Amino acid sequence: MGIQVEFNPDLALRNYSCFKRGERLEEECIPEKLEAGKTFEFLKKGLRNYWLLGEIPLVETGGDQKLSKPIASVVVLEVTHFLKDGEPYTQGKYLVKEVFDPKDARVHFDGFNKI
Repeated sequence: MGIQVEFNPDLALRNYSCFKRGERLEEECIPEKLEAGKTFEFLKKGLRNYWLLGEIPLVETGGDQKLSKPIASVVVLEVTHFLKDGEPYTQGKYLVKEVFDPKDARVHFDGFNKI
């Protein structure tokens, strides 16, 4: 038996409508008003590791690893692992560096490199 840890190259959160419908906590969702320069909290189930030394994409997930193109560029500021009802969770804070226009088809990341 090993320790299951996931390494995430992006921060994948749910659509804010999931919070409005009571399906997810607010920290599990992309904020309704995403703004550059603001700091937000996030919550993910499981032990997750994020790159802390630069910008990573913020993407929307619908579950089952179905991800959108990057919505914003963020910097993860802090990460904490904890147990809730015997299940591991990862919580933290991220700073929004840039919000991308959904009509803009440009590529904003190449792997870990922001373009």
